[in-house]
Amino acid sequence: MRKLVYFVATSIDGYIAGPNGEFDFYPWSDDMMADVNARYPETVPTHLRAMIGLDAPNRRFDTVLMGRGTYQIDKSVTSPYAHLRQYVVSSTMEIADPAVELVTADPLGLVRRLKQEDGLDIYLCGGGKLAGALLPEIDELIVKCYPVVAGAGISAFDGEFRPTVFTLTGSKAYGNGAVVMTYARQ
Repeated sequence: MRKLVYFVATSIDGYIAGPNGEFDFYPWSDDMMADVNARYPETVPTHLRAMIGLDAPNRRFDTVLMGRGTYQIDKSVTSPYAHLRQYVVSSTMEIADPAVELVTADPLGLVRRLKQEDGLDIYLCGGGKLAGALLPEIDELIVKCYPVVAGAGISAFDGEFRPTVFTLTGSKAYGNGAVVMTYARQ
């Protein structure tokens, strides 16, 4: 069965972006980007792949789920993950690009249906509200934790109080002080 994997970048205090959606405060490093791009090339948006010379097949994911805020990071890009099957969960927007499917209700039902299909895993790209709503179906977390305290912003999980236990299955530190940690649902 396919897994729903939340692949996310966070600050030490658990924010995926600043109060206005900023994410340019994360310190990048060549060693981290080379490793993450090699392991998860499909998480790089299509329009950036050519710019960084990334021409790799999908290894882990063939489907991506995004919330409205994540989808609209760059409003000039209407199909940010054209190399994946794309879903945007929102009840407040319209999407004109036929390559992107709008889901206006029941994201849990969507994930449960997708998990029953054949294929690679499902990449939960963000944001925090969607991750909070889909927490019961998240099978794995890949958390890129950067050595920054944001202080405020968009939480990695936004929703009701629902403690959920995961087990650390791997970690790797990089030259910029970031650590990528992988967790599996218990």
